[in-house]
Amino acid sequence: MPPTAVSPLAPVSDGVRVALRVTPRASRAGVAGLGVDAAGRSYLKLRVNAPAEGGKANAAVLKLLARAWGVPPSRMQVVVGAKDRFKVVHVAGDSRALAAQLSAWIEKQNND
Repeated sequence: MPPTAVSPLAPVSDGVRVALRVTPRASRAGVAGLGVDAAGRSYLKLRVNAPAEGGKANAAVLKLLARAWGVPPSRMQVVVGAKDRFKVVHVAGDSRALAAQLSAWIEKQNND
């Protein structure tokens, strides 16, 4: 199930997949809100300080999301777009619980 315009989350049998657009070498790391691509799919916009070389930006993305979501980085993996700005991160665990937790987090970020 792909992300929709409503949410960048896509529950799967063993967790949740989250669509991202990452800006490496940003002056300030953090979440920059939600975006929508030309096909109408939603994604979470992230900025990281790390450069996009040698997997440094991907590691920074996982570290940022782990801290924000309270999920161990060992349960997360970049499954699409390892060398692209558009990525999909798989978060392993109970898909319903994770979808509820991450949806609440995204809603809070979107309202701040």
